[in-house]
Amino acid sequence: MFTNPEQFANATKTLFELQMETFNALASKAVQGVEQVVALNLATAKQSMENTLEASRQFSQAPDPKTAIDALQARVQPGVTEATAYGEQLKQIIGDIKSEFEQAADTHLAEAKNTLSALIYDVTQNVKPGQENAVEIIKAAIENAFKGYEQVTQSTRDAMRRVEEEVARANERLKAAQSQAPTSH
Repeated sequence: MFTNPEQFANATKTLFELQMETFNALASKAVQGVEQVVALNLATAKQSMENTLEASRQFSQAPDPKTAIDALQARVQPGVTEATAYGEQLKQIIGDIKSEFEQAADTHLAEAKNTLSALIYDVTQNVKPGQENAVEIIKAAIENAFKGYEQVTQSTRDAMRRVEEEVARANERLKAAQSQAPTSH
């Protein structure tokens, strides 16, 4: 068992630092992903605005109503195609984020397991008679901390999986719309 309170404090500090490192790594990956999505959204919005302005110009300069309607219909298919491309890019970003999250989580989970195994080993060494209950309490606290750590990691994986599924469903709807969109004359 820890021979002095300083060892226990150091062990607790190590566990806390490991949890903070994991949180920081996952938060950093999330921020990077958000930055990529924002950049994609800005580029898409800019392209959409340019396309809308061009369609408006063509519509307003059309010599007759049929030409105006044809100009608008000509924009339908490219618009759906652009939306599908956006969905594919978003799917790629989400997939990359998920992969990076899982890699970071796995790395930190392995580090946590090693650290916690060492802590449990330290706790069980040199147990003096009468300290068995204290050892069990400390072991339970360490194991519960690790279970919490695993739960956070699993919750993160589940959240990323749900986001990925939603993006995939949106892409399928866009592909279905693309196949039903009228083609230009």
